[in-house]
Amino acid sequence: MKNLLILTGLFLLSFTAYAVDPTYTAFLSDKAIRGYDTVAYFTENKPVKGAEEFSYEYKGAQWLFSSAENLELFKAEPEKYAPQYGGYCAYAVSKGSTAPIKPELFTIHNDKLYLNFNSSVNDKWLSNIDEYIQAADQNWPEIVDQ
Repeated sequence: MKNLLILTGLFLLSFTAYAVDPTYTAFLSDKAIRGYDTVAYFTENKPVKGAEEFSYEYKGAQWLFSSAENLELFKAEPEKYAPQYGGYCAYAVSKGSTAPIKPELFTIHNDKLYLNFNSSVNDKWLSNIDEYIQAADQNWPEIVDQ
């Protein structure tokens, strides 16, 4: 009987949809993109750590910036600077799931920021970026609405 209850519970859990936060934050953190300055990807073309003194609450996460200027740029146009798919791994979203990111693995393509999980995933992403973006754009609304 006990085994039947366990199996029933596992069966029911397999059909439970788990909500995905609209913005990726690392485990036990509320910082978007692991505390990196999302504007710096565009202005300096590299990942730059943000500072607590330049923070802003957006879409349920704390966004950190390396300067007051970058903070103001983000506040004026957050959709321009925020990474696609809430900052989750873009390749994972193209495959219908989510994964954490490494802030160092980024791509700016058509003026949009994309982040990825690891070097191998990033290489796959870059090999066919337009196709992966198309798939991710289709998958993202379903992933975030679960």
